[in-house]
Formats: sequence, C-alpha cells, structure tokens
Amino acid sequence: MVANTLPPDDVSGVGEQVLQLTAGLGESGHEVRVFGRSASGTRAVKLLFPVSVVIPFLQELRRFRPHLVQVHESDGAFAALALKILGPVLSPEPMLVALLQVSYWQEFLSVRPIRHRGRVLGRPGWRERCFKWFKAPLQIVLGWLTVWLADRVLAPSATTAGELERDYGARGVRVVPNVVAPLATAAERPAVADGDPIALFVGRLRIRKGLEVALDAFSALPVRGRLLIVGDGEHRSSLEAAAARLRLGSRVEFLGRKQRSDVEALMDSARVLLVPSLYEGMPLVIVEAMQRGLPVIASAVSGIPEVVVHGETGWLVPCEDPEALAEALNEAFEKPAEARRRGERGRDRLKTEYSPAGAAAIWERAIDRAPGTGRSGKDVAS
Repeated sequence: MVANTLPPDDVSGVGEQVLQLTAGLGESGHEVRVFGRSASGTRAVKLLFPVSVVIPFLQELRRFRPHLVQVHESDGAFAALALKILGPVLSPEPMLVALLQVSYWQEFLSVRPIRHRGRVLGRPGWRERCFKWFKAPLQIVLGWLTVWLADRVLAPSATTAGELERDYGARGVRVVPNVVAPLATAAERPAVADGDPIALFVGRLRIRKGLEVALDAFSALPVRGRLLIVGDGEHRSSLEAAAARLRLGSRVEFLGRKQRSDVEALMDSARVLLVPSLYEGMPLVIVEAMQRGLPVIASAVSGIPEVVVHGETGWLVPCEDPEALAEALNEAFEKPAEARRRGERGRDRLKTEYSPAGAAAIWERAIDRAPGTGRSGKDVAS
C-alpha cells in the first residue's frame, strides 16, 4: 500500500482508509505493508512525495517482493510508472492497483463561488485559485497517468467510479467503500443533550466543503443551536469573516485541528454531523459518525447518497440550498428522538456494510483474483 498521507503525521480520509483496508486484508490472511512518508518510506515534504517516493519504493520492492502493489491517489503515479518499467524483471511480477478517492477534474470544477437564488454566499480565496489553476491540472495529469498504468482501478463510490471513467478514461472501475471498524462496546447516545443542540463539522476548510451554506442556514434557524467547526485550511479566514458578517457570535466556534480522541468526544456530544459539501468522493467522516451513532445532514452530491439514507440514517438536502439545510437542522434540533433513531440505524448499517472485513472481501472480488492468486494465475501467497 503506497500512500502520501498516513496517520498520525497526517489526518486524512485517504490515510485512514489505507489503515482500515490493511486491517481487513490482514484478518483475511494477506501480508500487507504500508509505505509512505514515514521512517520506513520517505521523509520528504508532502508536495514532493510523488517524486521522492520512487527510489525508496523500489528499494522496498526488492526487500518485500509483493504480488500486488496498490497506490492511493494520483500521488503514486511515478511509483506506478517505476513499477511498470521494472515489473517484468521482478519475480513475481506485481499486479498494480490504483484506488482514487476523487477525480481532480471535479475538484477543479468545485473551486468556484457558492450561489443561492442570485446571492453569492462565498468565493474561493487566492490560495484556492492557485490550487485550481496550478496544482489541480498537475494532479489531473498524474491521475490520468495512474489510471493508464493500473491493472485495476478502484473508487470509494459508484459516482466516483463514473467520474474516473468519464474524466480519466478508466475502464471497469470497481467500488471499494471507505470503512471503519464498529466499536466493540457502543454506548447508547443520550436521548436529550444538555444545553443548545450541536451540529458538528469535521474536515479541511476549503470552498468545496460548502460551509458558507451552513453559516447562512444557521442565521435563519428558528431555534437555538450551535455549530462547532473542527479543522483548518486555506478558507478559514473567509469563513470567520462570513460568520461575523451574519452576526452568529458564539453560536459558531472554530476549534481548529483536534486529536482523534477530541473529535470522538465531540461526536458523542453533538446532535448531528454536518456535511454541506459541493463535491466529495465518499467522506470517511460520515462512516466515522455512523460508528458512533451520530446521524448526518449532508448535501445529496457525489457518493454521499450511497452512504446516507434519507429518512433512515440522516437527512439529504440539495447542494447550495441554505433554506433546505436549515429545515433539516431544525428537525434534528427539535426532534432529538428522531435524530437518535436515525443515528442508531446508521450504526446498524455500518456493522453490516462498512466494516474492514467487508471491505477486504469486496477488494478481493474487485481485483478479479481469488485470495492466493497472482497476476499470472499461479497459486501464490497474498
């Protein structure tokens, strides 16, 4: 498993999914090694990972001799290229799998103003515009190269799979969902929380996360409630200015980055998780909320409707619609028993559909190889 972002150095859905899938494959009898920016990989800065990983990766290939290499995101493009060049001289010749969480063409398109009924709710800042016109095009090229080299391409949702086929020319993309392990002992959530009900956002602060929509929705809420925003990013100052302009005061708190234990405690005290995004792949934070019985209010975009079932495990609302978002928030805040019911249904769904063991079984089917079979079809260890 080759990945640029890995916990604990980086908190990201990609890195967490690598670890969860690795755990599931290990339980299935596969021997898996994770390779990235660590003591066993490359210590270069994140931006240089696509190039700096190549030589350490080739050295690891000689030591480990894997039957399959899986690169995550377009940051693994040059490692994939090196594998393809040297693969024929390796024994066994590794199969190359690419798991891409998003299409960077869609990321490119999502860096735009947020509008509702003629009003501009938010605009991307200069750093985000630099991402759009400089980094995103490079990532698109690297993503295309990764797809072109790979023997099998995977995506976390059917919607993302379709985007990779349309935007990168991938063929036959298979779906392996993002997962988390169910808690060994899941305590029931309290029926009614003390104080004002809390909506929680967890993620990087960027324009495509749609937080201006959430702020606008909170300014129109007929009931009291608080919005806690966990995370940091290039869009934070714009969001703080928007909250001040809407006079939300203490109803909105920017908490910055938090440790995992702190995020878990916040999830346990919140009424709902808020995901008002313009674009996503399949947000891992949603299944993390399901793990803790926390219902989700989310935009009906990308792979989100494949995870959140409207009326059952949460609320789905139209993208860029603060009025619809406010209506869903109002229902969640006014009807704590209903929010609790949807959260429990989400936890039940997680156990049956989004576990590491389940993802490992889906992965084995997705690469078209039964356990113990390599690219050549000979019986080999995984």
